[in-house]
Amino acid sequence: MSDARELSWNPKKVGHPFRSAVLRGLGVLFPPLLTILIFVWVINTTKVFFLEPVTSGVREALVWWLADIRDDLEPEDPAQRTVVEGQRVYYRLDNDTFIPQSVYDRVKKNLAGQPVPQSAEAIYRQYVDGKYLRAYFTVPCFVSVFILLLYLLGRFMAAGMGRFFGNFFEQGVRRLPLVRSVYAGVKQVSDFLFTGHEIRFTRIVAVEFPRKGVWSLGFVTSEGLLDIRTAADEAVVTVLIPYSPLPITGCTVTVLKSECIDLNMTIDQALQFIISCGVVIPPQQFWQLQPASSALPQAGETVLGEMTKSE
Repeated sequence: MSDARELSWNPKKVGHPFRSAVLRGLGVLFPPLLTILIFVWVINTTKVFFLEPVTSGVREALVWWLADIRDDLEPEDPAQRTVVEGQRVYYRLDNDTFIPQSVYDRVKKNLAGQPVPQSAEAIYRQYVDGKYLRAYFTVPCFVSVFILLLYLLGRFMAAGMGRFFGNFFEQGVRRLPLVRSVYAGVKQVSDFLFTGHEIRFTRIVAVEFPRKGVWSLGFVTSEGLLDIRTAADEAVVTVLIPYSPLPITGCTVTVLKSECIDLNMTIDQALQFIISCGVVIPPQQFWQLQPASSALPQAGETVLGEMTKSE
């Protein structure tokens, strides 16, 4: 009987309440934080690689258009800082160049006590930023113009002349020794993601990768290569196996079609499964385990039964 008591198993183990509460709070807080971080990364990337270069080009164009920099004015008093020319008042900088007094005053006011730039070009850049390139104005304009350009480019490429120029450009790029390899791969991926053509395979499968007995979730992308199909003497498929928790990375494998297991999952459910590292399981794929108390026999009964039989 003592042996039976030692072999008895309690399936319910109560965790530490503080740790359970912390993990539960982390589970609630982690999804919105991760969503915010992804959006912040997208916004910062767009700002660095698109918005700032466009804003810099517009700034330089406006400075070139608006700049009224004079170096031919001579005040009557060498110590005098302002000169009236026609109906405009000019302010003299330390390098003896003159700019309109209104421009200098506006920049000085916007800087709020910070030192004013010494060169006239730098002052005009500050003037353009404060008057014409405010964030609440430039960001909506940039988004609107970008979407309009995408629309016009799409309509142009759909026309016969657009396809002609597109093919001409691609032929020129494909002649470049190093660029053509990268461009060809990027072009195929972009066509796969953004074109309106029907994707022949949209199956979600499980394959034994990276070794037998280890199953990985993947997306069937094509029928595979002809040489592999001929060597295997059997139908093959190409499967994209994404990595957790970022499905934008992964590897491409070619496996026998007979060795793939079709999964009853949608693409969204598969992505959720990958991003969550297998935590989020689709309802139709969830295996409800039986309670441990009913699934496993009581240890005392089993041991006593065995002891009785042995006796």
